Amino acid sequence: MTVEHILAKLVSFPVLGGESNLSIIHWIRDYITSHGVEVNLLPNAEGNKASLHCRIGPDIDGGVILSGHTDVVPVEGQEWTTDPFVLTEKGDGKWYGRGSCDMKGFIACCLAAVPQMVKANLKKPIYFAFSYDEEVGCLAGPELAQAMKTHYRETPKYAIIGEPSLMEPIVGQKGIYILETYVNGSAGHSSRIKQEVSAIHESMRLILWLENKMDQLIANQRLDDRFHPPHSSIHIGLVDGGIAPNVIADKAHFYWDLRTIPMDDMGSIVAEFEAYCRKREEELRKLFPDFSIKTVENHPPVPHLDTKADDAIVDLVKRLSGNATLNTVSYAAEAGQFANEGFQSAICGPGSIAQAHRADEYISHEQLEKGMEMMEKLIQELSSANFA
Repeated sequence: MTVEHILAKLVSFPVLGGESNLSIIHWIRDYITSHGVEVNLLPNAEGNKASLHCRIGPDIDGGVILSGHTDVVPVEGQEWTTDPFVLTEKGDGKWYGRGSCDMKGFIACCLAAVPQMVKANLKKPIYFAFSYDEEVGCLAGPELAQAMKTHYRETPKYAIIGEPSLMEPIVGQKGIYILETYVNGSAGHSSRIKQEVSAIHESMRLILWLENKMDQLIANQRLDDRFHPPHSSIHIGLVDGGIAPNVIADKAHFYWDLRTIPMDDMGSIVAEFEAYCRKREEELRKLFPDFSIKTVENHPPVPHLDTKADDAIVDLVKRLSGNATLNTVSYAAEAGQFANEGFQSAICGPGSIAQAHRADEYISHEQLEKGMEMMEKLIQELSSANFA
């Protein structure tokens, strides 16, 4: 199968983040095993989702993991001009379809290279690590990364996460944590605002504290110019509460998005916020004993990636991509999870992140070809006795 045929098949599976991915993961498994490679599935507790990993080549330390996710974001509400789950070529040098860029294009390149990988005289192994539920919080990444370290007798050295980067080596990503804060106040007539505790008013104080915290980090020169913006960001994306203009709200909640540069600790920021919440509870329970503030995870924190410019993975990805320009990103990816397990990690893959998550998502023919060139160079690298 050509890379285009494989990509068309992958795009045809409408597997959204949070849904069962067994249809696509079983197809990938069957394709790889048809080439004589043993494949391992890592199911979730319910058995309706699974990650996949395998090794091609010798059981020798120092191999390279190629990592990707099998789920995509929804298309509902977007104005597509093609069927999002049918790979379509319009004669403009682009392949359209949901996931074509993010990130089934990379997985298609991996799979299209399997026959060549199997036939090559690899001195170091190549591993595939394909996950589920990346688009809803990188939920399967930690378990899959850990399995890559513990399942095999040997230990891989490098991990390349093939998120669309226009084949630029990405050496840093921000840590990301999304939380929900719920405030319980007391209802009453709006004229009694000083006798009751408005959940909305208190939510606004908490939101202002979060904004001030972000500004404080900037003022304290907590900056990393590799990122845009170069500081940790705190954003409130959804606020809900109240039933009428003349009724004091007894319930309110808001969602917030924390994205930290590597020098900042997201746990410390959340702990400071919790301390402020406890202080507000202590003060306002004098007025309303049942006043409370509760913050819960929307999804677990995703760790940052902070690969050093002199790490060996950087030179490797430069050679594979043909691109010496290093960059960073502020979106979530599984690279930090692989790095936390001790693998030198970087992001590099075909396609542009500017096309991800939007209507008429596409990957260009040129980028798909560059992805295949990357696979060919990787095979050459790992077939060399000098590879380290």
